[in-house]
This record gives sequence, C-alpha cells and structure tokens, in this order.
Amino acid sequence: LDLWTLGLTTRPRRPCHVHNAMGLVSRSDGVEEAPWKPALRVLVLAFALYSAYDIRTFALKTYGMVIHEFDPWFNYRATEYLAAHGREAFFKWYDYMVWYPLGRPIGSTIYPGMQFAAVWIWQGLNSAGVDISLNDVCCFVPCWFGVTASIFTGLIAYECSGFNPNAGTLATLVMAIIPAHIMRSVGGGYDNESVAMTCMTATFYFWVRSLRDDASWPFAILTGIAYYCMVATWGGYIFVLNMIALHALSLAVLHMFVHERFFTAKTFRAYVIFYAIGTLGAIQIPIVGLTPLKSMEQLGALAVFLGYFLLKFICDKAEKEKMDAHDKWALTRKVAIAGAVAGGIVVGALWPTGYFGPLSSRIRGLFVQHTRTGNPLVDSVAEHQPTSPQAYWQYLNVFCYFAPFGMIGEMVNNPTQSATFLVAYAFVTYYFCSKMSRLVILLGPMASCLGSIFLVWVLEWATSEMFEFFNESMDESEEAAEEDAGPTASPAPGSAKKGKKKKKGPAVSSPTPSKGGEKKNKKGGAPKSAVDNMVKPIKEWYAENKGSRRIMAFSLSLFLLSLSSFFYRYSYSIGEQMSGPSIMYRAKSGSGEMIMVDDYREAYWWLRDNTAEDARVMAWWDYGYQITGIGNRTSIADGNTWNHEHIATLGRCLSAPEKSAHTLVRHIADYVLIWAGGGGDDLAKSPHMARIGNSVFHDICSEPTCSEFGFYQGGVPTPMMKESLLYKMTQFGYNREVSLDPNRFSHAFTSKFGKCRVFKVEKVDQKSKAWVADPANRVCESPGSWLCRGQYPPALDSLIKKRKNFKQLEDFNKESDEQDKKYQEEYHKRLGKRHPLDKGPDGKEQPETDKTMAFEYVGCFGSESMLPKDKVYGGAGIGTSITAARAFAWKEGKTYVALARDDEQGHAFAFNALPKGDKLKDAGCDRVCVDADTFKCGCADGGCDTAGVGAADGETIKRRWVVYKVPEKPGTKKAKKKDTKKKSTKK
Repeated sequence: LDLWTLGLTTRPRRPCHVHNAMGLVSRSDGVEEAPWKPALRVLVLAFALYSAYDIRTFALKTYGMVIHEFDPWFNYRATEYLAAHGREAFFKWYDYMVWYPLGRPIGSTIYPGMQFAAVWIWQGLNSAGVDISLNDVCCFVPCWFGVTASIFTGLIAYECSGFNPNAGTLATLVMAIIPAHIMRSVGGGYDNESVAMTCMTATFYFWVRSLRDDASWPFAILTGIAYYCMVATWGGYIFVLNMIALHALSLAVLHMFVHERFFTAKTFRAYVIFYAIGTLGAIQIPIVGLTPLKSMEQLGALAVFLGYFLLKFICDKAEKEKMDAHDKWALTRKVAIAGAVAGGIVVGALWPTGYFGPLSSRIRGLFVQHTRTGNPLVDSVAEHQPTSPQAYWQYLNVFCYFAPFGMIGEMVNNPTQSATFLVAYAFVTYYFCSKMSRLVILLGPMASCLGSIFLVWVLEWATSEMFEFFNESMDESEEAAEEDAGPTASPAPGSAKKGKKKKKGPAVSSPTPSKGGEKKNKKGGAPKSAVDNMVKPIKEWYAENKGSRRIMAFSLSLFLLSLSSFFYRYSYSIGEQMSGPSIMYRAKSGSGEMIMVDDYREAYWWLRDNTAEDARVMAWWDYGYQITGIGNRTSIADGNTWNHEHIATLGRCLSAPEKSAHTLVRHIADYVLIWAGGGGDDLAKSPHMARIGNSVFHDICSEPTCSEFGFYQGGVPTPMMKESLLYKMTQFGYNREVSLDPNRFSHAFTSKFGKCRVFKVEKVDQKSKAWVADPANRVCESPGSWLCRGQYPPALDSLIKKRKNFKQLEDFNKESDEQDKKYQEEYHKRLGKRHPLDKGPDGKEQPETDKTMAFEYVGCFGSESMLPKDKVYGGAGIGTSITAARAFAWKEGKTYVALARDDEQGHAFAFNALPKGDKLKDAGCDRVCVDADTFKCGCADGGCDTAGVGAADGETIKRRWVVYKVPEKPGTKKAKKKDTKKKSTKK
C-alpha cells in the first residue's frame, strides 16, 4: 500500500470546513487537502474491509463449512436450540445430556449474545431470499464481525488522534489483519470473542466520542447499549467496564492535579449515563444478575460512579461560591473523608453477611506474583499461562514497536480526554496480557490505534519534507525559465523572487532569538530553561541541515513502507496458519504424502451411529462439547468447568486402577472415549487429571502435584501410571505388557490413525441408570419449576461423601481450615522444584557433571517429517526433561534426541542421522526444559500457543523439535576413549 499517495501533510489545525479558492477541501481536523484524497481513503477503507473478510476465510476454503475446536461446538448446539425452540424455551432449557448425572441449565448460565446475533442474521438472510443454513451462518459470523471490529477500531483512532482521518484509515487496515485479532476470529471459529471484539471496540468508540463536546452526551447512551451487548456476549465485559471506569477515574485525578479541563459537565454526564444504562442492561442477563453490585471485580466501577457525584458536587459548589484553590482543596478533603466513612460503614455492615462475591481464580491469577493460581483446573489450561515476550512479536509483529511511540506521542502531543483513554488502555492491557496469554487479543485494537497514529505522524512529516523539496525544485525551474526568457513584464506586487525564496523551509521557528527578545531577557524576562538549552542545538541542526533532513525523511519513508509491506505479508501467512482447525487437519504421512486426519469426527460419528441414543460417554472434560455437539450423546463433563468437584470425580475415575475405576464408571457411563497417538493426547494431560482429582479426593496422590503419576527417565511409567485405566486404554493393543479385563472394559473402536479410541463399559449398572433418568429423583427449586437438578445415583454415595470441596485462596467468604492452607502452600512449593522425571525407576537421581550434560545443540525444526526414518518415539514424559531425553537416547543406543514440550508433558524421538530441512529460530524453539533452564525443549500444541508460535510453513500440527547430539554414556569404550584424549590434550 503506497501511503505516499494519501498526500499526508502536517499543518496547523483550523476548525474550518470550506472549499478555498484553490479548490482544497478542509478535513475535519482543519487540514486542507486535495478533493481526490477523501475518495482515495474510501478506496483504502474498502481494501481494508475486504482484507478483514478474506484473511479469515482460509479454513472455509480449505476444509469447508466446519465448526472448529471445542467451545464453538457448544455454541453451535445452543444456537440450534434457540433457533428451533425460541427465546423463552432457551432461557428455561435444562440440558440433561451434559454434566451427567447433574445436568446444567444452559440459557441462564451462558452469555447468549452471539447465539441471538447468529439466529437473527440467519432469519434475516432467509427472509431476504438468501438460502443459507444456520451452520454456514455460524461459520461466517467470525468473518463478518471481524470486519465490523476493524471499522470501530478505525473510528477510535480517528477520535483519539485529534480527528485525523489518515490515522483512522490506517488503523482500520491494521486491525483487519493483525494476528492478535485474527487469533479469535477465523471462519468456523464460532466463539464468543469473535463477536465480543466488535462489542468492545464499539463501546470504547462511543465512550471517547461522548467526551468530544457538551453536545455529545447522546453517545453515552450508545456506549451503555454497546456495553450491554458486550455483557451479553462475553465474560470479558469485566475488562471493558473497569477500563472505562479507570479512565474516568484518571480524568478525575488529572482534574485535581493537572488541569480542571479533564473533568467537566460533559465528563460527568458521559460516565453517569453510560454506567446507569449499561448496568441496568447487564443485570438483565441471567448469568450476570446482580453481580455488578456485588462482585469485587466490578465494585470499582460503582465506586467511581458514586465518586463522580461527589466530585460534581465539589466543582459546582466551588464555582458557585467562587472558591480559590486552597478552599476548594479543603472542601475536597472534607467530602472525601465523609464519603470514605459512609462507604466504610456500608461495607462493614455487608461484609459479614457474605454479600460481596470473591474474585474468581482467573481474575486472581492476574494479580499474583507466581504463574499458578493455586487451582489445578485453571492451571491445566495453556491459555491461562503467562505470555512469553516472543508472543508479542507473534501476534503484533512490527506494531509491538510502533505502539509505544504512538503512546508517548499521545501523552506529549495530544493530551486530550480521548487521547488519555488510549494511554490508559495501553498500560492496562499490557499488564494483563503479560499475565495470561489468552488476553493478547485485547492488544489488537490498542496496537492498531497507537501504531497507526505513530506511523501517520512520521509519514506526514516525511512526505511534507519531500513535497516541499519537489515544490522548491519546481519553483527553481520556473525561475530559471523566466531568467532565460528575459524580463517581459513588471512583477506583480507580492510576487517577487525574494518572496518565493522566503517560502522555503519547514514550519519551524528560528532558534536564534531576535535582538528585541535578547533585550527582554536581559531586562528580567524568564531565562531559558535547561531543556531549551538542550533542545537548541537540535533545532539549529534541523533548520540548517535541510538536505540531510530530507534524505532522512526519504529513507525513513522507504523503511516504514517496507516494514508495512512485510507486516501485511506476515499477517496473511499467520492468518492461514491460525485458520487450521484442530478437529481435523492436513498432515504428511511417512511416505511424504499429504493426508487429511479426521479421526476425532470419525470417532464422534461412530458414537452417533453405533450406540444407543441414551448412551453416556465418559471422556476428559475437553471433549464434552464435541461428544454432545457432533456425536449427539450424553457427556460427563465439558469445557464449562462450572463444577470443580465433578471434574475431580472424573479425574479420579481415569487415574484410578482398572478394577477401582470400573466400580465407579459402571454407574455413570456406557462408553469411555480416550484421545491417544500423541499430539496433546490424554497421556500428555494425565498429570492434570490426577492433580484435579487429588484437590478434592486427597487420597489419590501423596502430595498436591501428583508427581508419582507420570513417567520415569526413558518413558517408563510409574507404578501408579502403569496401573491406571487411562494408561491401559491408550496402550491396549499396542503394548504387549498392557491388558484390559474384558469383563470390565472391551475395545469397541479405534480411529483410522489411532487418535481416538472408544471402549465399552461392561456390566453397566442399569439400576443406577434408571434411577438417574427418573424425573422423581431430581431436585427442583420449587414445585413445577423447570430448574430441576439431577443427582448422583445412591450407589456412589460413599464416594461423594469422601469429597472435600475445593477452596481457593480467594474464597474469603468461606472458612478455610488448616488442611486447605497446607494444600495451597505445598502445591506452589512443589511446582517450583525439579521435575520428578529426573529420577529413574529406582527413585535415585543421577548426579550431573559437565561431562554427562555436554550436549551439542543441532537446531530447531518445525516438522516431524524432517527427522530421520530410524527415529524411535520415547513417550509423552520425556519431551520436557533434558536428563530424561539423555537417558532415553542411551537406552536406545541413539546419537541424537528431538524434544517438543507441551507443558509438563511432551514428545521425544531418538535417532542416529541428522535431520534434514530448514532450521527455525523463534520463541517456540527457545522454551526451556523443566529440569534445566539452560537447555531448550521446544514446544508442542499448547506449549506453542503459550510461546506465541503457530505451525511451521506447510504444517498443520504445532511443533518445534529441538535436536541435540547426546554425550557419550559414561563407562562406555567410546566415552573412555574421548575422556583419555581430552586428558592428554589438556596435559
């Protein structure tokens, strides 16, 4: 995109809106420009909106109209129900096909905004004669709303830059393609964030627009409505509420300590109207209810709302009584003390009643020093881990460097009420994103706005320098032509050559003071400050070195335009990588042939076609949405994770020995579904299953992190792992040493590439199944109510009595005993220790020496196909530990190892030949091993997400294989020979 053609020039802003005698049109910021430039901006905007749509359709073009991932399948199923049964039935829908045997009220426990939007769009299109299915609408929703979010981001930049249309145009284009926005808005990714980004940017735009002038208060109404849509769509509405509240608070602080213009009647009206309308709308959403008035996460906005009335009272009284600064401060102190006392009395009265809700574990995790929340369920999700520094480059690219300069410029050059919002937004989002990788999405609008504002400033200056050079060249050519022609007429007044020459030079005041000015300073005028003395040489150089200045402008323009071109190409490349669904993907076979791996849907279809309609399928909670959405069968748990204790019960079943597990499973499931075959399978997730189970059933493991449930060096399973139902089901049929009792579990199905396995539960307790299905055994809120919760069958009473409800550190409304506190302390303490895989089956740690740890780094590779054919897989437990990988290579007699770490599990291969292919160098390659932070272990799946990298070019599976040459095993002839040679050389 050639930004030069925008004709950007920096001139003093004038509030004029007329065509002058030269045919120039004045922009809204007062800058005069040629009439063709607005038309060009329209073309650029059209290109930006096209790019916003096109970059999100890669998956739809490659895989067809397929819903992606896990959560989108729940969203689609809920949308289907809403379309089929209507609004009233939706909000009274109690689904007994999920969270068996408890069930879950759906309409009242989700943010339904996206579902309603999709249904309304589907109905509108069909009414207009467009024949489109609901599935297709849901696939396109992220693409469509990606476009609207880009538009609102451009409007934010326009408003906060002082009404610069070029900044708004460029910000629209950047937001359209920036990876931080694409990551949650690809076609088929029917998730709440894809719609919420439009709601969030709309809320922020209407908020800054409402601060423009006294007549802008109607935009505060639109701010409240947009915020209501945000609340209805995504739980991230808490960020939006607190972001606006923080900005309002900062304006009040600036009013008191900097300048009174930061808080006026328009500021008061804007925030009060927004908060009143937004909160009134928010409490209408069933899942939200009265939490805006009770939750610790939202009470800050209420405090600002009440504080604004106090501040307005102070300002009005001070103006009415014409108080001086001293009297106004005295009044402020009195009112503040009175307000604090009144607030303290209210809080003190309500606190003992349990009125205030606690911080959630996810919110709490944003404010703790460590990287763990203390809740093993939350900690098991890769998106909840801190963002790596490299992820900022991954998702923002060059704009992670442009945005800070834009922020500084807004603070110094344009400190308006709207501009301070972008500054506050930048600080807050950077802090929260550094704590949780999932929140990188919030950086998209901020980086787009601030980065674009900076780019426009620089390009306006650079192009003005070059245009001035061209104008001077033209003037000199005309003068030369006139001199050659000779004097033919008297020059018109004011058109002498001297006048033309005076026109040259930038609009920068001369650094040399006039004589009059010098005399004024000598007679007692204010002396030059130290800052002026420092800047003076720079001004002089700037004014005198016109040629250097223009060369710099030309070079800088070329440099920035080349970076912009790189950013555009990079974004399209990353957009294509992010578009690959995990439910199906393309991969290379051993022969190098490109194949489509569709194992997961294949397993769900098998359940749909080969099991009874009332069949209950046990699987780890990740897969629950797909079991009900694709397989149309009852699941035990899913990604809603609302019931920690129920998931812990599921974790106990899967981590328990086969016999013990069967005594539990036969009462609540007919089939067990397992993910196998590597690549983030259930073995990779197994530590989390045991930890979550142990957080409720303290008899599963000997300590909170369940280090005994894993693998030793060389991929040898621990006794607990070897006996577990999970391990046996993943290894059954592949490992001769592993067997299953056919009287308890029988193999029913394995997908084409072994990614999914289904086992039938034998001797299912039909009495328990019938008991749960009987409506008489459900507990209703009131007679005849639709809200009737299921119960565990009586056969599991003894198990349920063993549960100790999980209590986190933030649950200050509940009494925690000494056992809860010790659990939390031990959990955090043990997570910081060396990994248990450093030990062998005999429980002894191998002493480390320089000789045994003398690995030779080979490189980092993005594809398993680059590894040699003689590779041997080492199991999920080795890819995180350099010592475990070394022991595995020694055991197999191999020279090289390749590691790819997920979180606390990973993948490893050992082989003798060097890998072939291009080496990579990115954040995924730099992830350190859990047992030695001086060594790199690469990344796999969620680990790559944490590092902020996607699949390598031409690949669909996220991998960074770090390859090392393993040192010789001590005691071998080769090692002794090398050791002798080294000693001789040293001697």
